[in-house]
Parts: sequence; structure tokens; C-alpha cells
Amino acid sequence: MILLQKPITNIENLIPQKSPFVMVDSLLGFSDTQIVSSFKILESNILFENQTLSEAGLIENMAQTVALHTGYDYFLKGQPAPTGYIGSIKDVQISMLPQLDEIINTEAHILQEFMGVTLVEITVSNAKKEKIASSTMKTVIAS
Repeated sequence: MILLQKPITNIENLIPQKSPFVMVDSLLGFSDTQIVSSFKILESNILFENQTLSEAGLIENMAQTVALHTGYDYFLKGQPAPTGYIGSIKDVQISMLPQLDEIINTEAHILQEFMGVTLVEITVSNAKKEKIASSTMKTVIAS
């Protein structure tokens, strides 16, 4: 994994999601098979409820981290980020919901990629580096 010297915070063109449905805000590390993103939990977030980011928000953060990997890879090749969708989610474990103003880091390890279908293991950690959520996800690039 290559940790970037300076986080990339201008990610609007790297993911297909647009405000108010953006659940990642920085790219911290990238390689062919891994990515690390970060996301600050704000009250204005559309999936913020009861002083936390909701379960749906955490799952969307995981999916958008995978989208960020694909988008940044395409950016490095000089191509626009493709649109994709979640094909399946398995083994979702959420032990804690991130609180207001907390910054979470999401790391995705690509297990397999073939013809626009990507299988990944994803872990979300809090600022204390405690694992708060994880899943296995399959994403598909729309044709």
C-alpha cells in the first residue's frame, strides 16, 4: 500500500456520487489492490441520525471507498470515473456507530477483480484504530 504524502481531498470527480450523498472525503492511500479513505461525520450528512452515522451510512461509506479506488485508478489512466453499484454485501459486522465530528478510516482490500466485478474485504476503524465495522462486498461497474 502506498500512503500518499498528502491526502487527496478534492475527490468529487473520482466518485460518481454527488452531494448530499457523499460518504468519503479524503483518499489517504492507494495501490492496485488496496485503498484507504477517511470521512468526517458531520451533522449535515444525509445519513446522520441520533448523533451518529447510521448503519446505512457506514455501508455506503464502504461502497464509496471501493468506488474511490476505481475512480482514482481511472484518473491515473486519464479516464473519467465510471458509475457502478453494489452487487452484494456479505458478513456485515457493525460494532459501533461513529459519532458527530469523528473521523473514520476505511480500508478496502481487493480480493478479485474480473470484467468490472470487484470482490473486496472492507474494514472501518475509528480514530483510536479500533475496528468498528467490516464487510465483504461485490461491486459492479455499470456498462
